[in-house]
Amino acid sequence: MPAARRREMPEARPSSRVLVTGGAGFIGSHLCARLLERGDEVVVLDDLSTGKRENLAEIDAANLSFVEGSVLDTELVDELVAASDRVFHLAAAVGVRLILDEPVRTLETNVEGTRAVLGAAARHGVRALFASSSEVYGRSDELPFQEDAAVVLGATSEPRWSYACSKAFGEWLAFAHARADGLDVRIVRFFNIVGQRQRGRYGMVLPNFVRQALADEPITVFGDGQQTRCFLHVGDAVDAVVRLSEEPRARGRVFNVGATREVAIGDLAALVRSELGSASPIVRMPYREAYGMSITDLPRRVPDVARLHACIGFTPRVSLEAAIHDVAEYEQSPRVTRRSGR
Repeated sequence: MPAARRREMPEARPSSRVLVTGGAGFIGSHLCARLLERGDEVVVLDDLSTGKRENLAEIDAANLSFVEGSVLDTELVDELVAASDRVFHLAAAVGVRLILDEPVRTLETNVEGTRAVLGAAARHGVRALFASSSEVYGRSDELPFQEDAAVVLGATSEPRWSYACSKAFGEWLAFAHARADGLDVRIVRFFNIVGQRQRGRYGMVLPNFVRQALADEPITVFGDGQQTRCFLHVGDAVDAVVRLSEEPRARGRVFNVGATREVAIGDLAALVRSELGSASPIVRMPYREAYGMSITDLPRRVPDVARLHACIGFTPRVSLEAAIHDVAEYEQSPRVTRRSGR
């Protein structure tokens, strides 16, 4: 059955209207803010399962409309896409914790929701950008990850790889619509995006570390802490996404969107503690204890961003240290501290 929804939409179609699915989420809300700053009229579709209306409250404007509903509601999706000039498809089930706890929801949202959005975009000739993930590279050890490299996934019995497969399916579907229907589509694979409004509830590492450091609680590192990641500030990520959406040479291509500074998670914990002047001890926790089951973690995850740089000249502007303070500022804001009870 279609999800219940509440409409707050203008009646007339503007000259430039952009649909953002998942627009009340972490990256989506920042994208909406950037689009509004540019003068676009933005319509957000979000079921608020992980996103929050308050993420949009600070950027509320006359040319921002909100529709509470699901990307699984194909009739609604078709209606909204048909009334748009561009669509950014960010709605997805994300986060290791959520993927392990709700594997069916992950697959249904990521597969069926993407099919609905891309199918509608193809039918109505609307340019689309699909937000994929670095998880599609799976267990590959060919670093740095290049967009055209083979994907190497784990066993189908491991829930983690269902997320990778769901995102890979979305990419295959995007390319299929491009070939069969002439869909103007661009694909971005996000690598560890961080910044304000990101929630640690679903296993996002930096907001958890920052929250623990601010409270002088133990900073909890899962595994041995030697696994490495590259963190990109959400402002830089959104800049890349908007520019790719307009660049003709990006059509029909997939791009890694990430930073290249490789940091071990144990070292990240120490950096957060140092930057915030915290007295927190750093402790290790086995994955089985953290998630209630053993999971396969990638020892390294590093993007090759040569294609992104060649296409739009992209270079990150926000350092990891600045990103840590940005997250800390948000965590200490009155709205967040009231919500958490601190």
